[in-house]
Amino acid sequence: MRDQNEQNPGQKIAIVGGGLMGHGIAYLFAAAGHQVAVFEPATELLATLSKRLRAIADLLDDDPALLNNIAAYDTIAPAMRGAAFVFEAAPEKLPLKQQIFAELESLVAPDTILASNSSAIPSTVIGRHLAHRERVIGTHFWNPPHLVPLVEVIQNEMTSEQVVRRTMALLRDAGKTPVHVRRDVPGFVGNRLQHAMKREAIALVAAGVCDAETIDTVVKAGFGARTAVLGPMEQTDLVGVDLTFDIAAVLYQHLDCTPGPHPLLRDKVAAGKLGMKTGEGLRRWTPEQADAVRTRLSRFLAEQAKARKKNLT
Repeated sequence: MRDQNEQNPGQKIAIVGGGLMGHGIAYLFAAAGHQVAVFEPATELLATLSKRLRAIADLLDDDPALLNNIAAYDTIAPAMRGAAFVFEAAPEKLPLKQQIFAELESLVAPDTILASNSSAIPSTVIGRHLAHRERVIGTHFWNPPHLVPLVEVIQNEMTSEQVVRRTMALLRDAGKTPVHVRRDVPGFVGNRLQHAMKREAIALVAAGVCDAETIDTVVKAGFGARTAVLGPMEQTDLVGVDLTFDIAAVLYQHLDCTPGPHPLLRDKVAAGKLGMKTGEGLRRWTPEQADAVRTRLSRFLAEQAKARKKNLT
C-alpha cells in the first residue's frame, strides 16, 4: 500500500472499516483506478490489511502495484477528507452505524455520497437524524465483494435520483453488476430471497425430513445448478405460470411460518454450535473440511471473476 501522504489523482473513495467486507470493497475500487482511503480503528485489522489486500491480488493474478492506490488510516478525519463517496462497512449494529454516519456528516462535503453496506438494516433508519438525508443510500455488496458481481443499490425514502445514478455509474464502471432496489425494506432483495430458502431448509432439518448435508446436496446438485443462468422469474415463465400456480396451491400451505428465528437456530446458538468456527453448526466440521470449503468457494469465484474481466478486455 502507498504511504497516506502520497498524491494520487482522480476520484477519492473512502471506506469505513477494513475488515471482512471493507478490504474487499477497497480493493475493487483501487483496481478500477480510484484513490481509496480505508479507516480502520482496530489495530489488529489495520496491521493485517496490506497482507489481506495482497492475497486478493495474488488470487486474481492482478498487478500488486494497484495496491498503491490504497491508503490506510487509524483516524477517521484524514481518511474522509476530499472523498466523493464513503462506503460504510462497519459491524451490523444500528447504533454504531448511526454514530458513524453522524460523524461522517460533520467531516465530508454536503454532496459527498454516504453509502451503507448493511446486509439488512434500511439506510432510512441509519440516516434518520442527518441533515442531508438525500445523499444517503444503501449499497449491499455480497461477500466476498471483490469476487461477487452483484451490488444492491437501495434507494430510501429520501435518496435523490441523482445519488442513485451516480452510485450505479460508479459501481458499473468498477465492473460490478448494480441493481436498483426502489424500496428500502429490511433485507432488501437478495437476503430476503436467501433467508426465505434458509428458513425452509432449517425447518426441514428440524422436522426430521432430512439432514443438513442432504439440504446442501439438493440445492447444489438440483436447482442450484441452473440458478447462475436462470433466475426464479425466468424459470417460472419457462415452465409456465399455470404450473407454478398449481404447485403453489398444493405446497404453500405446508411451508414453514415460524415467527422469528426457528427454535433450532436458538438452540444451536445457545449451545455455542456456531458453524465452522466452532466445529459444529448445522453440520460438523473439522478444520480441514472447513478450509476445503473456503478454498473451493474462493477458487470458484476467482475463476468467474477472471473470466468476466477477460471478456471485458
